[in-house]
Amino acid sequence: MPERLCLLTVHAHPDDESSKGPGTVARYHAEGVRTVLVCCTGGEEGDILNPAMESPEVRAHLAEIRHQELEAAAKIIGYDEVVLLGYRDSGMPGSEANQRPEAFANALLDEAVGRLVSVIRRERPQVVVTYPDEQSEYPHPDHLRVHEISVVAFDAAGDPERFSEAGPPFRPSKLYYNRWPRQRMRQMHEKFLELGLESPYDEERLARMSREEPVTASISLAGFEDVRNDALRAHATQVDPTSRHWFGLPPEVLRTVYPYDDFFLARSRVDGVAAGVAAGGSVEDDLFAGVR
Repeated sequence: MPERLCLLTVHAHPDDESSKGPGTVARYHAEGVRTVLVCCTGGEEGDILNPAMESPEVRAHLAEIRHQELEAAAKIIGYDEVVLLGYRDSGMPGSEANQRPEAFANALLDEAVGRLVSVIRRERPQVVVTYPDEQSEYPHPDHLRVHEISVVAFDAAGDPERFSEAGPPFRPSKLYYNRWPRQRMRQMHEKFLELGLESPYDEERLARMSREEPVTASISLAGFEDVRNDALRAHATQVDPTSRHWFGLPPEVLRTVYPYDDFFLARSRVDGVAAGVAAGGSVEDDLFAGVR
């Protein structure tokens, strides 16, 4: 049993931490697990999606405002530490921002990996959560880069021959990918229709729901069902409070629709817990299974 359990999540922009697995982080924080967020960029290229926040002043100070939103959301979720990796939002391919040398997508791989390795060696997390390799539905350069550096850093952190300046080597035990289950979206769509409400899912989006991705861990959000939406609301520039996608169902109903966060175990150094399959043939209900 390790002296201290630690969960480290790696995200691309402010607000990603609020849409991907925040209830799970809140649950582990409440259990006494140390929770650390690595945010790789400042989100400078984010669109203002809340009409109430659209103004020249907000646009002029968007980077500063998004940092404040990140701090507020991280507090709601229960992160013990927020680490800014220090890169600029890369924007989408073909944009002016995507050509900037300080953009995350243009950083030298070893440099970016080295920054993440330093955090891993300092925080010593048993579990690291990052983005999956399959991101064809939203291939943002920063999201792709998050996956790339996380996978390399997971191994490099334990290699004494690499990044010697980053501190003593440490080998995390498990690397998970976030999953956004199609089943959750289908259940939400059906609940909208059941209540006689207009569903935010059009035919194109529903068609994409047919592709299921493997899940090896499903974490109950009992007691933490409201964390996602509360944290999302903290990102006032990025999240429209009238969004039917996030807030279209009554809160008491939404709490009952797929109250789980799903993950895929991509790498494992735990005896008896193999990557790509659930331990014992069943889906894990604890990211620290086999560690504690």
